[in-house]
Amino acid sequence: MRRSQGYNYQPLPQQAPAGPSNASHDALEEENERMAEELKGKIGALKSLTIDIGNEVRYQDRLLRGIDEDMDRTGGFMTNTINRVVRLGQGSHRNYMCYMFLFVMAVFFVLYLILKLR
Repeated sequence: MRRSQGYNYQPLPQQAPAGPSNASHDALEEENERMAEELKGKIGALKSLTIDIGNEVRYQDRLLRGIDEDMDRTGGFMTNTINRVVRLGQGSHRNYMCYMFLFVMAVFFVLYLILKLR
């Protein structure tokens, strides 16, 4: 595909040049080796970071699933409790609900007076 677009790759000759440029070639080779070692270190750090991120994601996922299950159980408990309260308010138990409401209001009023007079 690149050849059809006019891209012609020409590899560099591999013969060692004579003279002072050989020293510069060695210096470039050492620089290349040093940079490769630095890159290995950075890749290792990134690898450990991604492993840590993966572990944290798995931990957070377990935590959220647990919270979701707890919320489902609490929702079921609340539904059952509300149904019981509604059944209590129906029929002949209506007077008991009124008495209970008045009792709770009286307790809150007494607590208010006690805290206000302190």
